[in-house]
Amino acid sequence: MRAVIQRVSHASVTIDGAVKSRIGPGLLILVGIEDADTREDLEWLSRKIVNLRIFNDEDGVMNKSVQEAGGDILVVSQFTLHASTKKGNRPSYLKASKPDIAIPLYRQFVAALGLESGKPIQTGEFGADMKVELLNDGPVTIIMDTKQKE
Repeated sequence: MRAVIQRVSHASVTIDGAVKSRIGPGLLILVGIEDADTREDLEWLSRKIVNLRIFNDEDGVMNKSVQEAGGDILVVSQFTLHASTKKGNRPSYLKASKPDIAIPLYRQFVAALGLESGKPIQTGEFGADMKVELLNDGPVTIIMDTKQKE
């Protein structure tokens, strides 16, 4: 699993002109799933994200997790995170999982984040044409890949 984690002041997902999800301060997580991903990957990633200390404490130091900061989480599936740009100018998405594999793992990832954070998780809609709006706070953007844990 590959994730782009952004600390945001607010974020939202709009589908067909209607807002599906919206959060205030918290994390916007773009997640890409590949066939090699497992339950272990999503559990490791969700635990790591919820405990990332990227929110400011009282002294202005990034020393609090999203949970400690009371922030919300919005998760959006994004297969393009697995784009290969090695050949030519058109990216290849061969590593990105097809929906029959990706949807169950995406749902399990969202559920694991909910368990880890103790809060409901907002989502986009898997496979939909989404308009994602955000105000990156910091900016703070972190990229994580479960295949590069070490």
